[in-house]
Amino acid sequence: MPTTHATTPTPEAAAEAVNNRSGTRIRLTDVSKDFGLPEPAVDTISLTIEPGEFMTLLGPSGSGKTTTLNLIAGFETLTTGSIMFDGGDVSALPPHKRNLGMLFQNYALFPHLTVAQNVAYPLRERRLPKARITEKVGQVLELVQLTGRDKHYPSQLSGGQQQRVALARAIVFDPNALLLDEPLGALDRNLRGTLQQEIQRIHRELGSTFVFVTHDQEEAMNLSDRIALFNKGRLEQVGTPEALYATPETLFTARFLGDSNVFDIADAKGVTSGSAVAWEGRTLAVEAGTVSPRVTAGEPAALVVRPEDMRIATTPDEVPSGANHVSATVRQLDYLGSYRTAVLSLGGGGTVGRARLAPQEGGLRVGQAVTAWWHVDRQRVVAL
Repeated sequence: MPTTHATTPTPEAAAEAVNNRSGTRIRLTDVSKDFGLPEPAVDTISLTIEPGEFMTLLGPSGSGKTTTLNLIAGFETLTTGSIMFDGGDVSALPPHKRNLGMLFQNYALFPHLTVAQNVAYPLRERRLPKARITEKVGQVLELVQLTGRDKHYPSQLSGGQQQRVALARAIVFDPNALLLDEPLGALDRNLRGTLQQEIQRIHRELGSTFVFVTHDQEEAMNLSDRIALFNKGRLEQVGTPEALYATPETLFTARFLGDSNVFDIADAKGVTSGSAVAWEGRTLAVEAGTVSPRVTAGEPAALVVRPEDMRIATTPDEVPSGANHVSATVRQLDYLGSYRTAVLSLGGGGTVGRARLAPQEGGLRVGQAVTAWWHVDRQRVVAL
């Protein structure tokens, strides 16, 4: 097989190539996938991914996120529903006719081909002229910062470099969108962080639609324009990372994205009227703007407070007027470098809670009786 050598484009040429690309709108309508198990893998979900958006499908194992990605790619057939690309129905199209780039956890590089030959492979399959192949390979290697590595073989590269080659191959043919299935899962933590930044940069420069699957909450928060959170085959909540963290609609969302102090509410009647609720015989004030729209009067709910919003008073007199507060006992003190965590027993029932403290904060001891308090506008009442 003849060797394809990449040339280094000028920055202006690389920028022009990037600016000519645009994203694809992907719309899923009432999409389901049933494998004949007791519950469908994907259960009637509807989701619109905007052109040029970085959308992450997040959820625990078995929640339906990877199956949804495979349905978009055409690797799985729909049981019900439709998938549209820019208004055109692709539901019945095979994968090779959807013009999608794919990036997986395993690099899937050809070991006997050089970097340039690996990247050029989809262009050769599309029978582009040799000069155009050389030009595009050079542009995309510049984009992923592998210029000068074009003659190397995969065995001569680090894991991070191999993943960059795989990324270059996935985008070199200007796909409608790039689908990424846990591509950083096999890398160590430091390298994952570096490649997250690179993926963000490449996404900004390309302006293409990226659909990213992960079960790593921190990764999703760092990378995404929006997150589609999956739970048991359904969409639990869709929104920006900030929205999902600050205004979760359900207890699943609150617990999956970060730590939460959880106060179980047996009856949400007081919540929906915007007044107060009872927890272990104590009245906790509620503001209407902090209540999830999915909370229903008469149904159980939960009041959640993030650890960074939980404060500790050594005497009740230190609690500000209007703040919610409960009795607590310090169970454990953890030093985590940039902050400390106080693990608490909340109320008389021993509900486990956490308060995040500045690293220099001291004066607490294990077994100490304290008061845990928080401002009412820093809580969230969510559906179960």
